[in-house]
Amino acid sequence: MPRTEIRPDIYKEPIHYQNPMLCIKVWQFEVERRNIPAPAGNIRWHYHKEVEFILVREGVHEMHTPNRVYTLSSGDVIVIGSSQLHRGRPIGGERLVYIVLHVDLEPYFDSAMMRYYRHFSEVHHPLEALNYMFEENEQVRAEVGRIIERIHAEVMGKKNGYEIAASMHIKHLLLTLLRGDTRGLLQAHEAIDAETLKPIIEHVDSHLAEKIDMERVSRLAGMSYHYFSKYFKKTMGASFTDYVNRKRISKAVRLLVTSGQSVTDIAREVGIENMAHFYELFKRFNGCTPKQYLRKIEAGERNGPTGPAV
Repeated sequence: MPRTEIRPDIYKEPIHYQNPMLCIKVWQFEVERRNIPAPAGNIRWHYHKEVEFILVREGVHEMHTPNRVYTLSSGDVIVIGSSQLHRGRPIGGERLVYIVLHVDLEPYFDSAMMRYYRHFSEVHHPLEALNYMFEENEQVRAEVGRIIERIHAEVMGKKNGYEIAASMHIKHLLLTLLRGDTRGLLQAHEAIDAETLKPIIEHVDSHLAEKIDMERVSRLAGMSYHYFSKYFKKTMGASFTDYVNRKRISKAVRLLVTSGQSVTDIAREVGIENMAHFYELFKRFNGCTPKQYLRKIEAGERNGPTGPAV
């Protein structure tokens, strides 16, 4: 198989938390007015495991994902899912001020949150799909914007107890998304036992390059093979095999655009030896082949802004 082109313009961004206990980074960026915006093709794609929220306070900010382009004005909000490719640039000649919130949601899933885990963990829908509510519901958009501003103020001000306040605001943010989701993407299902499920998820994430034996995973969960199979599908809304395949292909996408490896090597690195099966899964979860996916990224770089705006 031919090797994919190494993409130095696409990278995994390290997120340095201001307080490791909170697992968040929140920062305000200010870009002074400029006459000519940077060409879209010159802006680096990047990704990180943290979910990202952006609130524009002044000016116009353009955010790209492989799926669409968002044009954000003052008061607009967007969410980018975990490990999703994205990039942004100011447009227009006015001053741009915006807040970026990065948050690792895992620590915030206590027993009260676990029945919603599978939705926020993007098992069925990328979190980008939630951006519809910011377009359709002015109240949700404004409330999420206020929450982001409060988190920024608490973390930067560091008043006594700011850790508690910031944690509460993160929970408020998740609650606002849950209640604003009129399409039911975050609909609650069976309660999930965090102590049982989290070791399974961690095991899958750390063994994607290997054969993941459900018999062994069942023992790790302290269940019989057949009971675990039913338990996992009931709580996560997908079979264990389907969940693992989604995780494998998600990693394959990141390798495809960053590593310079051949498609064959990428398939092997995510634990799929059968290339026909790899192509079938890649197309099922991405709607295109690996080559078409790269072309979509490159077309966006050449053509600049296309698609609907917020």
